[in-house]
Amino acid sequence: MRILLDYRPALRQRSGVGEYVHELARALTETGSGAESLVLFSSSWKDRVPDAGRQELTRNGHAPEFRDWRIPVRVLNYAWHRLGWPPVDWLQRGRLDIVHSAHPLLIPSRMAARLVTVHDLDFLDHPDRTRAEIRRDYPALAGPHARAADRVIAVSAHTAGEVERRLHVDRSRISICSPGHPAWPRRASEPADGCILFLGTLEPRKNLDVLLEAYERLLAQQPTAPRLVLAGGETAASGPIVSRATSPPLAGRVELPGYIDPSRRRDLYLRALVFVLPSHTEGFGIPALEAMTCGVPVIVANRGALPEVVGDAGRLFDPSDASQLAHELARVLGDRGLRDRLREAGWRQAAAFDWQATAHRVREAWSLALEARRSRQRPPPGRSSS
Repeated sequence: MRILLDYRPALRQRSGVGEYVHELARALTETGSGAESLVLFSSSWKDRVPDAGRQELTRNGHAPEFRDWRIPVRVLNYAWHRLGWPPVDWLQRGRLDIVHSAHPLLIPSRMAARLVTVHDLDFLDHPDRTRAEIRRDYPALAGPHARAADRVIAVSAHTAGEVERRLHVDRSRISICSPGHPAWPRRASEPADGCILFLGTLEPRKNLDVLLEAYERLLAQQPTAPRLVLAGGETAASGPIVSRATSPPLAGRVELPGYIDPSRRRDLYLRALVFVLPSHTEGFGIPALEAMTCGVPVIVANRGALPEVVGDAGRLFDPSDASQLAHELARVLGDRGLRDRLREAGWRQAAAFDWQATAHRVREAWSLALEARRSRQRPPPGRSSS
């Protein structure tokens, strides 16, 4: 069986979708068999598959085939999303059995079973937070594409429920394939001079204004509170966040280290006394899982998939209430025993998310997609196929 997996989100800064795609590809190659051939598809005018990513994916197991085309992303996406052309089969060598999109919109194929992946549906509620083809195409096309797909993959039970309710996809056609925890060892102890950590793109949908307001309140009560680190890449909408973080009363108390390469992420978590993810909605929330894997207590919003991800291992708060977040920060930072309990619970919770199990569930989704494709191609009962 020959499978094409859309690797384009992992070409540049690997955050969110890019991390999911890369780690899924690694799990698939490590658990693959000789009967399976994985093709990693990429296309960009200027960005190539990073050498480090290639080395990780070819080091163990069954090495994938890389198909890297120098076609501008916007050109190809416009043709695929709006015209349904050209079929990706034309860009490959040999027949494809499965075409697995990393996003909610289908990749055209003449013969293969097709899957889409839904990470969240924030683009339906807040198209203003998106740009380029996501703003242009996703709100209008995600529903029709998901209903036309042979299988829909959702990254959490929360997201699966949203796909069913809002995109009108029958629940029986959705597979939940959540991310796994990174293969990181537990840290031996918490840092003596740690920080409060956020990791993610510095954009409005991450609700960083509430985090900054809560941190201001914390400093007013505890002037010696740990520094706040907002780690992540910036977008065109990051200006107000950066301005507030670098202006009084927060000037000099907030670090902005920028995008953190995957090879440096664990080192950042090792600095943290507590990790905060204040998003109004997350389709999963990989940084919360990474923090728990390292033994960092987590405080997360009680919205989206975050309660599902952290279970009883984290503290929850209303993402519209800065005073509640400030209270939770003060409580966790001031209670070593609570941090120890959250650390132990976090390790147990993170262990429930495993990339090899994810690869197994993805393969099950491929099989169901193939069966759905064959069922549509069969002639109706009582009719000849000739």
